[in-house]
Amino acid sequence: MAQTIRVAVSGQPNCGKSTMFNAITGGSARVGNYPGITVDRLEGVYRENGHISHLVDLPGTYSLTSYSMEELVARNVIVDERPDVVINMMDATALERSLYLAVQLLEIGAPLVLGLNMMDEVRRSGVTIDVDKLSKLLGVPVVPCVARLGQGRKELMAAVAGVAERTQGKWAPFKLSYGPDLDPLIDRMTRVIEEAAFLAGRYDPRWVAVKYLENDEQVMAEGKKAGPAHDELVALCAEAEAVTRKNSATTPDAIIADWRYGYINGLIKQGVVRGGDELRRNNSDAIDKIVTHKLLGPVIMLAVLYLMFQVTFTLGAYPQGWIEAGFDWLGGLATTYIPEGYLQSMIVSGIIGGVGSVIGFTPLICIMFAMLVFLEDLGYMARVAYMLDRVLRIFGLHGMSVMPLIMSGGIPGGCAVPGVMCARTLRSPRERLATILTAPFMVCGAKTTAYLMLVAAFFPDNPTRAMFFVVLAAWAFVLLVSRLLRSTIIKGESTPFVMEIPPYRLPTLRGVLLHTWERVWQYVKKAGTVILAVSILMWAVMTFPELPEDTVAQYEAQKEQVVEKVKADNPNAGEEELATLTEDAQKAVEDDRNEAALKYSAAGRVSEALTPLTNLAGFPWQANIALIGAFAAKEVFVSTMATAYSMGEVDPEEAESLSEKLAADPAWTLPAVLSVFAFMLLYTPCMVTVVVIARESNWKWAVFSVVGGLCFAYVVSVCIYQIGSALMT
Repeated sequence: MAQTIRVAVSGQPNCGKSTMFNAITGGSARVGNYPGITVDRLEGVYRENGHISHLVDLPGTYSLTSYSMEELVARNVIVDERPDVVINMMDATALERSLYLAVQLLEIGAPLVLGLNMMDEVRRSGVTIDVDKLSKLLGVPVVPCVARLGQGRKELMAAVAGVAERTQGKWAPFKLSYGPDLDPLIDRMTRVIEEAAFLAGRYDPRWVAVKYLENDEQVMAEGKKAGPAHDELVALCAEAEAVTRKNSATTPDAIIADWRYGYINGLIKQGVVRGGDELRRNNSDAIDKIVTHKLLGPVIMLAVLYLMFQVTFTLGAYPQGWIEAGFDWLGGLATTYIPEGYLQSMIVSGIIGGVGSVIGFTPLICIMFAMLVFLEDLGYMARVAYMLDRVLRIFGLHGMSVMPLIMSGGIPGGCAVPGVMCARTLRSPRERLATILTAPFMVCGAKTTAYLMLVAAFFPDNPTRAMFFVVLAAWAFVLLVSRLLRSTIIKGESTPFVMEIPPYRLPTLRGVLLHTWERVWQYVKKAGTVILAVSILMWAVMTFPELPEDTVAQYEAQKEQVVEKVKADNPNAGEEELATLTEDAQKAVEDDRNEAALKYSAAGRVSEALTPLTNLAGFPWQANIALIGAFAAKEVFVSTMATAYSMGEVDPEEAESLSEKLAADPAWTLPAVLSVFAFMLLYTPCMVTVVVIARESNWKWAVFSVVGGLCFAYVVSVCIYQIGSALMT
């Protein structure tokens, strides 16, 4: 009978961990989520010589101390699921740094196999790593690899099978000395833990003691619930800190890190590494002198971001147009073959229209993520984060926040959906959440369409300047609200994080395609299913209740009168010409009927009910309905305004006639215009974005983005309208 081995694949970011995982599992990998959270979980199977290995690709992590969600997830999988073997992939060009995680895995007792990746680069740089000696010193198998070429994968899995057979799933924690100041205290803490059976069955007692000294938030939170031993351990931690501050002028966690690196240095100096300088490192340093230069760096960064943006929305426009045309064709097909009525309306307007609007974003997401993955794997995104970190950190964000903000519409025309998904590259949960919640403030492509229409109506002399101020306002609101959130509900210091600047490395085509596909598939599968339900709901509230029969009869009668009048006015017109004239003449009646139907629907009644509130912000009633409809997708704003102004269907790209009608409406005073501008910028994200926010955080924050955004936008709009009106009188 085949032996089944449970294997966790761990490693630091950019070490080639996922590349090796893909090389081992081939096409068997599948994506899922860890229970209760949305961090990706990639699983795959490897079969060889009667062994079946079930592999889990853990998130990249620098240590087993819980600073970020990814590090917490990686540690919890190792601790809770207790795999039979842990593969720790390491960047052999940075052996000292990579061994830090390996030492912690040894301390926790995991059966370990080390994969030394990028050995080809090590050899080219003139460096020699004595793999056998390293294996002997650590007491675990060490396998040289080149993950991008799949070299070493069979040897790696053979070592996994050997370790699984030898250890039989038993863990043996490695005891590392932390010096004369801490060792006695760790022993005392270990005894307290053992005697109280504190957190028994999950953690090694000595490891718990070390985690307490490192102020590990999760372990201490669990310990606080576990019993009175927690208070005793906290007291011993205070004693340890007093000792280390007195003797070494530092804290216990710093001492622990120093001794781990000291142990690693001792290993390396025993002849494990020999040879010259790291050539690749030097090449990266030479490139960085230009790429991260004080003046050239920001220019290059803006050029790269602008190019990425342009490629995404220019190149993506073609397949997006094809998909939209496909859904239009599908809608036409449904209109032809399904009898006119509610079913046809729901399928065409609700299902096909709603789902089509979501799937239409897919090419943009696909292209954007492909470039993002490429830049990440290349090592450039770390440089971007490094350059912007100081500025954005003032507002409670992180350098890595810039890409989500740009993609969300930092340059008009973006989209909050891929922007919010981009935020997953942030390691700190607080900064990631602040970025997710503020990214929808940017001027996305759908908002751009609405703003272009409004700007053409109210600022015809200076449209460029008006759009420029809208974009500046978006950035200002993002930064200010981020600061506000980080000072209140997402309060707390930023997670300590030393930004790693990895050497440049050319990504593999397979890696880019695979990682892009994983992210795109999740978007299509999970967002799309929820959107289907919301689309049907939005269709229903804008359709029901319908106009009473007598009202419909009145409009039909008007249309008949129009027909008779056209015939009377054009007695010599041919049949075809008469049909055209009749259709044009009936359009005004049909528009009036659409306006009346919209007002009579649930959405229209909600709009009317909201009028006492929205009057404070100066919204015309047409804007009320349009803004409600725009929750489904901001593009709906233009089409709903067109209907509300009795103009029927209007192409958002050719909305000049609507602009003229808006400009002629006295309800649109300058304060009212500015109020609507601000509200459009800040209020509830579109439903696709809300779903993605829930996907990237949870539904609590998704609801907050809806309610909080709505309240904030309303307050800002009321202030603008009331102050503006007071100044103009």
